[in-house]
Amino acid sequence: MTPRLPRAAASTAPATLPPPLPGLDPAWSRLVTVPASAGPTGGTVRPERTWHVLDTAAELDELGLQPVGTLLCVHGNPTWSYLWRSVLAHSLEVAAAGGPAWRVVAVDQLGMGFSERTGEDHRLADRVADLGALTDELGLTGPVVTLGHDWGGVVSLGWAVDRPDLVVAVTTCNTAVHQPDDAPIPAPLRLALRPHLLGRATVVTPAFIETTLAIAHPRLDRATADAYRAPYRGAARRGAVGGFVADIPVDAQHPSAAELDRIAAGVAALDVPALLMWGPRDPVFLERYLDDLAERLPQADVHRFEGAGHLLPDDADVAGTVFDWLGDHLPDGAVPAQAAASLPAGPEEHAGADAARPLWAHLEDLRESDEPALVEMAAPGGTRTISWRLLSRRIEEVAAGLVDLGVRPGDRVSLLVTPGADLTAALYACVRVGAVVVVADAGLGLGGLTRAVRGARPDWIIGALPGLAAARALGWPGRRIATLALPAPVRAALRVEQTLAAVARRGAARLAAGTALPVAPASDAPAAVLFTSGSTGPAKGVVYTHGQLGAVRDALAGQYGVGVGTGLVAGFAPFALLGPALGTRSVAPDMDVTAPRTLTARAVADAVVAADATVVFLSPAALANVVATADTLTDDDRRALGRVRLFLSAGAPVSAALLTAATELMPNASAHTPYGMTEGLLMTDVDLDGVRAAGSVSSSGICVGRPAASVRVRIAPLDADGRATGALTETPDVTGEIVVAAPHVRDHYDRLWRTDRAARLGVDDPRGHRTGDVGHLDASGQLWVEGRMQHVITAPSGVVTPVGPEQRVEGVDGVGRAGVVGVGPSGRQQVVAVVETVPAARRAGLADPSLADAVRAAVDLPVAAVLVVPVLPTDVRHNSKVDRARLARWAASVLAGGRMTRP
Repeated sequence: MTPRLPRAAASTAPATLPPPLPGLDPAWSRLVTVPASAGPTGGTVRPERTWHVLDTAAELDELGLQPVGTLLCVHGNPTWSYLWRSVLAHSLEVAAAGGPAWRVVAVDQLGMGFSERTGEDHRLADRVADLGALTDELGLTGPVVTLGHDWGGVVSLGWAVDRPDLVVAVTTCNTAVHQPDDAPIPAPLRLALRPHLLGRATVVTPAFIETTLAIAHPRLDRATADAYRAPYRGAARRGAVGGFVADIPVDAQHPSAAELDRIAAGVAALDVPALLMWGPRDPVFLERYLDDLAERLPQADVHRFEGAGHLLPDDADVAGTVFDWLGDHLPDGAVPAQAAASLPAGPEEHAGADAARPLWAHLEDLRESDEPALVEMAAPGGTRTISWRLLSRRIEEVAAGLVDLGVRPGDRVSLLVTPGADLTAALYACVRVGAVVVVADAGLGLGGLTRAVRGARPDWIIGALPGLAAARALGWPGRRIATLALPAPVRAALRVEQTLAAVARRGAARLAAGTALPVAPASDAPAAVLFTSGSTGPAKGVVYTHGQLGAVRDALAGQYGVGVGTGLVAGFAPFALLGPALGTRSVAPDMDVTAPRTLTARAVADAVVAADATVVFLSPAALANVVATADTLTDDDRRALGRVRLFLSAGAPVSAALLTAATELMPNASAHTPYGMTEGLLMTDVDLDGVRAAGSVSSSGICVGRPAASVRVRIAPLDADGRATGALTETPDVTGEIVVAAPHVRDHYDRLWRTDRAARLGVDDPRGHRTGDVGHLDASGQLWVEGRMQHVITAPSGVVTPVGPEQRVEGVDGVGRAGVVGVGPSGRQQVVAVVETVPAARRAGLADPSLADAVRAAVDLPVAAVLVVPVLPTDVRHNSKVDRARLARWAASVLAGGRMTRP
């Protein structure tokens, strides 16, 4: 039964034009009257109604432009067409700049905004039909792209379902077409739907409107919020706000349930391009609704604007995203004819037959071997060694058990386990059965980890106790499997269904009964979602296929000669996970993997002995602490480290001094520092001799060496505004964004269409990737990194990249590390240097005049201020990269008169 609304909800009022409001061009507003329509027997089916709409047709006509199509925008509750003001404005900017001219029509639904107050209930079916009558009156003949938000998304999709001859694409923001039977209505709506609250919260008072405005991220300024309030001042004008809420189908008996089901079924049959945009911080339209839409529209591109919420067009650049997407998919208002071109070459076609070998190939080859495969230094009860025979059998048993439990190809499995035998068994078992493993670094912190896990929408979680406790407390999705036995009350509290040991027993029974494992997944099937560090923004999920992970394995094996029989100390999680794929005897040293600085020199020596290792891979922060704790080494420890033939350090720039200090501990080892990122783990490589030679060259940046085999590096030159707009080049000494291409580059970003597009824009290689790093190639073909694109400083004197000035500052007596940032508006940014002093300053403040003069002389650029801090802020994962974005915000604050706190 639909709750009753107060009498004010039945008030009537004519349509009007809105008053002057910020961001709203009065030229867009018009009133459109839809005549009454008669039924087959002559009676009135729909009375005459007048709508307020925003329409760019007149302005396009003044520009002399013929529209390529119409973008039909439909708002939800309790907003109005003002929601789409940025879309209208951006459409005209694109058209005036010579891009496609799209007519934008944004409607105020009846009873909403400045359209007519009819005094009647408008059910979902009525709203879809009413919108159709309006578009008929407007003479929309197609092509049409719909854009809807909230319940306007449902109405616009219903209109699209009914007009397949006109619709060429559909786009949405935070909407839903289906309410699962096994999930409750979101809490804010449940509260508003209570009979004693519905009228009071939505009509009698503006509470529903105020709540909607309050959940914008960032918070709306007062003028914008007042513009949203403008049509709804007074209970008599808020009747449709309550009516919309009352029309939410809470069960199958609701009057609008059948229409919602019809639209949901019709959406699944739409065979047109689709774009789903989402604000994850929406307390009403939860991620399950996005999942449902993505399942109904498998062809859809999806972009989640991390940090954005319900009022997505105000929280994020929806307008720019929509028109970028339209330019790609409908450049002339229609879907381009598909040429019969061959598909881009897969990783195995670039890298040879080895990339087609599954990740577990060495596990199969060595399944009868009793030689060590893994060594756990921090296992309960002491060091534990696992043979290839035991590891292979365990992986097969867990794989079979997962299948028996219901894990299917394509299911996502979040692994909340520290490196070791349990993580290795779970990871390779999942990959073997075609599940997609989700790996997010615990170093992201609970907030970052929560965003990552929820964004990856796992179907299953395999976790140790800390991960399971976090999953339960923070509401992470997924059925739970524990890596350890737990008391029954704890299992119930954490909602744990199985233990990994029990899964293995199920699998052993299944294998003993003669049931084979599923067919191996295809090379182009997704295999993993690996999350970036979050050091330059919210962590991003990077999707790799089986073939691309195979190419990563082969690139590492080929570059460094790592393979069967090699002992590997992996103090960096990606290498710990790739050890079995490489066929190495691998060991994770005794350390807190979330805090690289906890690794000591003695722990590395112990790990080398335990695995008879000749290769060591450490992050720069871990390596720095190993060097710092070298005085604890015994003679036996030093002899053990003398066995090492190769050590690698990557993840952040590694200085020649640190590499030199490390070679003093491992005197027989060749020191290398690869350059790469989560999107491509090995792009270039340089050894210590190369780093030293680079130090004698007066070139800005850090030399990261020559491209690895099968890797191509080019530069997208910077323009005067610090943007990488130039054509890709390999010309020496041209500074710009570093662009790489290789078989082992990631497939795509997970549900980040716009990010993925930006990373490929202007790149002609299907395996290409814009790294976001800025740098240059030298005359010998070596790559030099000069910083990150978002840290480029656009000063009045020209573009400044930060690494070169930082290196010069770090050469000043009394300076340890330095961060150089820009403060102020683009094009007029002032250079600010922030330094750690030696010895460390006790508090943040202005540098003394002599130090400031020395820093300015070293930089050889105008420097507005020199500040000292006890410790520079660094990234989360590596504890090494200076967090320049945070440093810039801090410097801007203190130079504007804010408190001189630590950054």
